[in-house]
Amino acid sequence: MHIQKCWGYLLFASGLLGMSEPLAGQTKCAGDTALLTFLHANGRSPDAYLLEKFKRADVVLLGEDHHVKQNLLFVQDLISALYRAGVYAIGMEFGAAEDQAALDALVNAPEYDTAMARRIMFHYNVAWAFQEYMDVYRKAWAFNKTLPKGSRRFRILNLSYVYNWEGFAGRRTPENMAQVFYKGTADKFRAELIENQVLSKGEKILALVGTPHAYTRYAQPEFQYNNDNFCAYDSNWLGNRLLQRYPGRVLSVLLHQPFPNRINQSPALLSPADGCIEALMAAMGNAPLGFDLAGTPVGELSDNSFFSMCYPGFRLKAFFDGYIFLAPFSALQSCTIDEAFVDEQNIATALKQAPDPDWHGRQQSLEEFRQLIRSMADTEKRYARIGVE
Repeated sequence: MHIQKCWGYLLFASGLLGMSEPLAGQTKCAGDTALLTFLHANGRSPDAYLLEKFKRADVVLLGEDHHVKQNLLFVQDLISALYRAGVYAIGMEFGAAEDQAALDALVNAPEYDTAMARRIMFHYNVAWAFQEYMDVYRKAWAFNKTLPKGSRRFRILNLSYVYNWEGFAGRRTPENMAQVFYKGTADKFRAELIENQVLSKGEKILALVGTPHAYTRYAQPEFQYNNDNFCAYDSNWLGNRLLQRYPGRVLSVLLHQPFPNRINQSPALLSPADGCIEALMAAMGNAPLGFDLAGTPVGELSDNSFFSMCYPGFRLKAFFDGYIFLAPFSALQSCTIDEAFVDEQNIATALKQAPDPDWHGRQQSLEEFRQLIRSMADTEKRYARIGVE
């Protein structure tokens, strides 16, 4: 897949210069006894919370800000509990359907093949050199090794396909992007794959995807010059498509992350709900917690980030069904870079198939390409300064 910056993070991911002072001493909402009482009574451990969602949903979309190590460790550790709950697959945005047979073989092999895992990920995205994503394969393999002979195996389902970035140079026009995404838009492909591989068979799946792909009821706003309120709304993301076809069977859960600020506003990133989520979690000792947004007091919290554009009186309940807090921003870490992912043997392919060259430029050497990878994954730098409205 192209490196996901679909919803505004593209503008802010490299450097985050000219931002406000670091978030410090923030106490907004920390003394709200009604919210704290609700969270104490209704919050659950993140794993128990997520598993509970499958009692009424067949697809749970877990929206992540990419490259955060804790998010991937959390997903890895869910595998055995998902299996016991009758959920036999994790869907991953970062993986190509063309390699599904190879991936199925990998997670069921007598011995784990690290080089094969690397090749599978590289074939999908030549820049996705992040160990914790590939370690989801390893965890599935290790779990499958514990199962009795003849029992059903756990599966990692690749949700995407191999895009054609070679030769792309220029503007994102319909004609140019149709050459890159030659099997159709990514989320149309993913929705049809989940429908065919999961929903049509009466199965369940946890899908780890970038935040915008997990939208269900929420439509992303866009400036539109000729609309009366200057707004247009994109409701063609993966979760939107699935919910439209399968109402009541799809839920969205957001992993804790900063929100992009409104266009041309600084700081570049904002703490969700004007800082209230971080403040409430700090008041509760920053213990990991999962909780509902829809139909709850926490969901009534207002937010003034990019997501509120074109939505007067925007509240968190309109954004996602649920929320998982694993750690405060100050404690979240970058994924580990696999230094062997791109080398002298495959750099020529990487340079030709590098995603989003209009955003990142065309690298000319192995060292330039490795620098691109390092810049993508620097979560600590991206999260160093997060503002509050």
